[in-house]
Amino acid sequence: MKGWIKMKVFVAGATGRVGQAVVKLLLAQGDQVLAGGRNLAQLPAEVTPVALDLHASVAELQAKLADSQAVIFTGGSRGRDLLQTDLNGAVKLMMAAQAAGIKRFIHLSSAYALDQNMWAKVPALAQLTDYNIAKFFSDRWLMDETTLAYTIIQAGILTPTPATGKVSLNPATSGENSIEDVAAVLVASLAEPKTIRQVIMMKAGTTPIAEALAQL
Repeated sequence: MKGWIKMKVFVAGATGRVGQAVVKLLLAQGDQVLAGGRNLAQLPAEVTPVALDLHASVAELQAKLADSQAVIFTGGSRGRDLLQTDLNGAVKLMMAAQAAGIKRFIHLSSAYALDQNMWAKVPALAQLTDYNIAKFFSDRWLMDETTLAYTIIQAGILTPTPATGKVSLNPATSGENSIEDVAAVLVASLAEPKTIRQVIMMKAGTTPIAEALAQL
């Protein structure tokens, strides 16, 4: 990426579907990656593996962050531990990042997570109410209770389809997202100042990712 200054980035949920794609992209652009997760054996050799348990205390999580310059949060329990992992785990990591003096925090969220009126209206969301509650409150904490330079990416349905490198941002309706394209938006947000303190919904589209972010 032209003009990009290499960073040390902590990826929470680095062994998940989106997290693995994020790690791959960060390494490709020359960043140093601290990869936080549970199944550390599947991580690339180039990363610094970090055993991450989001049930840990804020102080314990802060120690895991070391001297990272940014955090990308892709963690989640896939419905098994929404309260302690998806909600409170995310909040504690935000608190830890702020305590560590980290400025940048990129948070993977869900389409319409902040608009509760939409949860029952969108068929794909109707079965995900508890997940959206977790995302609603973790997103609000990031926005209202921290001074972090945040970006919240609201993705719709994740699919294993190949990356297109093209998206629609803040569309009128939600839609499907390639996992690889979601990862690319998360990583590209690090380099785009216009994403700071923004909540950005995304779906597959026709605009190249860097161009779409620069047009915010």
